[in-house]
Amino acid sequence: MKHRLTYVVLAIMLLLSGRLMAQAVPEWAARFEHGRLILSVNLKWNDDEKKRFANLYDLDSLLMDAVFNRKLTIVADCTVWTPKVLQNNIIELSKMLGSDGPTHDFQPEMILLDDNVSQKNALAMPEAANYGITKLSRPGVFKCKDGKACFFLPGNREAKKVYLSGTFNQWSTLQTPMQACDSGWKLCLDLVPGKYQYKYIVDGKWLTDENNKQREKDGHRGYNSVVYCPNFSFRLKGYTSARKVMVSGSFNDWRTDELPMISTVDGWILPIYLREGTHAYKFIVDGEWITDPDNKVVRNDGRGNKNSFVGIGESMVFRLNGHDNAREVYLAGDFNGWNGGELLMNRDARGWSLSYVLAPGNYGYKFVVDGQWITDPQNTRTVVVNGFENSLITVKPNHIFRLKGHAQAKKVIVSGSFNNWQKDSFLMTRQQDDWVCELYLRPGRYAYKFVVDGVWMLDDANPLWEDNEYGTGNSVIWIAH
Repeated sequence: MKHRLTYVVLAIMLLLSGRLMAQAVPEWAARFEHGRLILSVNLKWNDDEKKRFANLYDLDSLLMDAVFNRKLTIVADCTVWTPKVLQNNIIELSKMLGSDGPTHDFQPEMILLDDNVSQKNALAMPEAANYGITKLSRPGVFKCKDGKACFFLPGNREAKKVYLSGTFNQWSTLQTPMQACDSGWKLCLDLVPGKYQYKYIVDGKWLTDENNKQREKDGHRGYNSVVYCPNFSFRLKGYTSARKVMVSGSFNDWRTDELPMISTVDGWILPIYLREGTHAYKFIVDGEWITDPDNKVVRNDGRGNKNSFVGIGESMVFRLNGHDNAREVYLAGDFNGWNGGELLMNRDARGWSLSYVLAPGNYGYKFVVDGQWITDPQNTRTVVVNGFENSLITVKPNHIFRLKGHAQAKKVIVSGSFNNWQKDSFLMTRQQDDWVCELYLRPGRYAYKFVVDGVWMLDDANPLWEDNEYGTGNSVIWIAH
């Protein structure tokens, strides 16, 4: 049974936050809840679906026969499974966890991950984060440079085995053993920039990193240690006599006491992870705010101040053709808090343009021409927010919502948890026989519906759905990394 537990754990991780109903397919049938493994079963599954279900969760033929004959209590391999009828032809099959492997007080089911999975395949993408720095009480216990992240656990020389487990290896317990050294244990991994949570496993005991001051609750009355692999460094030359230098910017809501810089021989430095996009910032030297003297990209903020700007990622060009007689044109949108006096566009032979870096996402925007706000005449995509229509741009879309038919419909919207269920937000466009809308959605689980000429409806092409407070149901999608 151990050889297939990877599939069980992956399904559990995906379904922790929600409960799928009658349309559940075998691949999405599992979740973990209150110490129990719960499998949702549709008694109308065909033979192929039953076979997939049994193979995914390593259920033998006797157990399958008992399930589909609706026995009240099922015992298989000394394990008691309890069925629960939800509605016609839908049952939940559950068992207590803990009998199939070691147990501990953190991430109870993660201990079951198959140790045969290769490290190369298991290293995962970082968690979503806008910014972050690593905060250590003992220098040297974590270093990340040029894609190589090295963890060091001092002491514990009497331990027989030490493993590193975290979000980077899907909390595997056997996949990343650490190597003993003179003063402790060490391990280096290839990690891309971003945020990672982790713990050490010392002879089977889970430990947070006592030398790491940055922690987050693990959901099991404990804490995970947190580190960031940086992708940028703020540098300030000189000011060597300053007592304290801080960095503050749009990425941390201009908090002044959060990001202290590190003193060097010739100035100050702060390695940091910044999410893709454009960020405004300043240095605070002994209480005095200054722009970055080595950064030529400085803009007015529309309120009489100047800020330095840095872009992380690929740049794109916003363009407004014509308007030759305009004195000034600004770009404003979700990406800069709709500040209409900050992003001054450049006049060129075709009109006005501005190169700008945006993170993957969906952004409303407008141009401000001599104080008049206008949508982009070259862009037919729009988004309506609070009754205002704005031009819409999607950077690196990763999902296409598609509704077939409804050729006579005048207006089709897609709305869901990703936009707080605004019913006039994302307009779909007609493409041949379908209505489509390309969006970028961060990894995670989303509920949604289509709104066809004011009528809310489920996505008939999607078998996954959940109930809602109105009893009408919502369609459900999962966006993977």
